[in-house]
Amino acid sequence: MWPDFVAVYRKELKSYFVSPIAYIVIALFVGFLAWRFFFDQEFFIYNKAELHRGLFFQFERVLVVVVAVIGMRLWSSEYFGGTIETLMTLPIKTGALVLGKFFAALTLILVCFIGSVGIPITVANLGELDWGPVVGGYFGAFLFSAALLALALWISSLTRHQIIASLLTGFIGGAFVVMYEFADKVGGSLGSVFEQLSLASHYQAMGRGVIDMRDVLFFVSFMVFFLYLNAQTVENRRYR
Repeated sequence: MWPDFVAVYRKELKSYFVSPIAYIVIALFVGFLAWRFFFDQEFFIYNKAELHRGLFFQFERVLVVVVAVIGMRLWSSEYFGGTIETLMTLPIKTGALVLGKFFAALTLILVCFIGSVGIPITVANLGELDWGPVVGGYFGAFLFSAALLALALWISSLTRHQIIASLLTGFIGGAFVVMYEFADKVGGSLGSVFEQLSLASHYQAMGRGVIDMRDVLFFVSFMVFFLYLNAQTVENRRYR
C-alpha cells in the first residue's frame, strides 16, 4: 500500500503546484490573516503581544473557506473529467487513493501555515510573545484543518460538481464550527451535544496553549470517521 500511497500523494501534490491554485490560496490565506490581525482587529490598540484573541480566532473562519476551496476538486474533478473510471481500474487500494489525496491537500494547508509564521515572528519583535500558545494554536489549527479536510474529501466523493462540493463543505463545515454558539441558547442535553460536536469548542483551548487529549481524540475520531466514509463511497463505486 505504501508505494501506491506515495504515488498518489506525489501526483496530487504536483497538481496543486503546477497550477496557480496553490499560490493563490497561500497568498490569500496569509494576506487576509495579516490584514485582519494587524489592522481590522486593531492589534496595536491592545498594545499586548498575544495571538489567540486575533490570529487563532480568525483561523476558525478562514480555514473553512480554504478547506472548501482545496477540497472541492479532490474527487469531483475525477468525476467531471472522466478519469474516475480509469482510476478505479488501476491496481491501487482504495485506502491509498483516499489517504494520498488527503495528505497532499493537508500538505498544502501546512504550507499556508508556514507562510503565516511571519505574523507571530513580527509580534515577537514588537513585544515579549509567549510561544507556548503559538505552538498550541498551530497544533490545534492542524488538527482542525485535518478534520475539516476529511469532511471535504467525503463530500467531494458524492458529486461531480466542484462548486456544489465547495458550497456543501462550507455550509456543513461551517455548521460544525459555529455549533457551539447555539449550545447556550438551546440548553439542556441538546446544548451539550452541540458543544461537544463543535470543532471550534475543541479548538479554542488549543489557541490559548492548552492541549487536552480529549480534544485531540475528538479531532482524530472526526477525521477517521469521514475518511472511512470516503473510502466506503469510493469502494462502492469501484464495484458498481
